[in-house]
Amino acid sequence: MGFIFSKSMNESMKNQKEFMLMNARLQRQGFTMLARLVSNSWPQMIYWPQPPKLLELQLERQLIMQSEMRERQMAMQIAWSREFLKYFGTFFGLAAISLTAGAIKKKKPAFLVPIVPLSFILTYQYDLGYGTLLERMKGEAEDILETEKSKLQLPRGMITFESIEKARKEQSRFFIDK
Repeated sequence: MGFIFSKSMNESMKNQKEFMLMNARLQRQGFTMLARLVSNSWPQMIYWPQPPKLLELQLERQLIMQSEMRERQMAMQIAWSREFLKYFGTFFGLAAISLTAGAIKKKKPAFLVPIVPLSFILTYQYDLGYGTLLERMKGEAEDILETEKSKLQLPRGMITFESIEKARKEQSRFFIDK
């Protein structure tokens, strides 16, 4: 479950990193063009590389794409939980019958003890797949976002373009040096 989620998150982060690098290159080229136009002695019209409306449209599409990816990942997680519940439910049923038969046959009620933790796992999986667990988790997450903002801050603050560029330059220098 976690592996599938982390793999898709890694792919999403990789795609976002590529997008940010491409966007930075476009901005640099735009400012270079602006400097060339300003330094020229002839009066000229300055054309930005992309109009603000186009940037707004790109951002809107990117947000929609990220939202759709999140929804698909959540749907896969719920489907996985439901599938796991089928197999675990079968295992639980067989184990409960076997343990009950063993307890009756041997007259030792201690055989029934493993049913207790297994029933908690079964209940959790049912609640995750078909119950209200996700709604409760969402409500708790919204409460954390509203009341416990300080726990959500990143260790070195928010990631900025400058910090990404610095890391990129250090990484490229690392590969060049070797």
